[in-house]
Amino acid sequence: MILSVSRRTDIPAFYSQWFYQRVREGFACVRNPMNAHQVSRIPISPETVDCMVFWTKNAAPMMDQLALLKEYDYYFQFTINDYGREIEPHVPELSRRLETFMQLSEKIGQERVIWRYDPILFSDQYTPESHLRSFERITSALGAYTEKCVISFVDVYPSKNSGNLKRLKVRQLSCEELDCFAGELSRMGKQGGLTLATCAEAIDLARHGIEHNSCIDKALIQRITGAPLLVGGDKQREHCGCVKCDDIGSYDTCPHGCVYCYANVCPNAVADRRKAFDMHSPLLCDSIKETDRITERPVKSYKQGYEQLTLFD
Repeated sequence: MILSVSRRTDIPAFYSQWFYQRVREGFACVRNPMNAHQVSRIPISPETVDCMVFWTKNAAPMMDQLALLKEYDYYFQFTINDYGREIEPHVPELSRRLETFMQLSEKIGQERVIWRYDPILFSDQYTPESHLRSFERITSALGAYTEKCVISFVDVYPSKNSGNLKRLKVRQLSCEELDCFAGELSRMGKQGGLTLATCAEAIDLARHGIEHNSCIDKALIQRITGAPLLVGGDKQREHCGCVKCDDIGSYDTCPHGCVYCYANVCPNAVADRRKAFDMHSPLLCDSIKETDRITERPVKSYKQGYEQLTLFD
């Protein structure tokens, strides 16, 4: 099993102690978003978890207890943009995030900390030129601390972020503008020693050396674990290259408040969900109810699956 921690909320930044408690107890629970009374119990043990993938804008709260994960393999997807408070109102200052990124890289290795410069949005304030200045600045700081930068362009979700993006007067680049912009990103990335890749983007930027990415990355996990995996794809959206994973996060629980976010309905929903937070609950910002039906999610090591397959082939 590959454990995603988490696409739905920033667990490292806000719920690291809850997560470490889940590791201690050996399981986490997740409520089915399509069936409110259906809860899955997911075992979290070194025998079943091949790799953990953390998604965050601020890994600092996790770092003092990483030793608790010594029996696990893992890597971080660490998002660092250079937006103002009107876009990312509760994200730490850029200098602090850069420092945290460097410290994490020094602690666990640059191959296990991936820089995400995403989502990229364009407006009168955030022009291609301003993005390139920000990208160059961050690349010069992080080039020695990571091997890869993942980019994506903002997606509009009618029920989630469309109103916010409309108020910001977000615009799309023409194909010619986007191609020129991508070429400059690629040039800066190469100068910084970074491989660039896109996340769930239809556009083909291979001519600039920018390939399509897998965020839940089979090749990287095999490199980190030193073992081949037998695991299939698990597209989260069109053009996604990820392999199958189990996510233990919950929507409407991230207080970063980023206006482009698709995982929160609104700040009030987040505030309400966070009132239910209990570090000792198996559910994030939730609790088990008498009406819940709890089922054990069947999981297995994909490394073990590979060994069994090759043994009988």
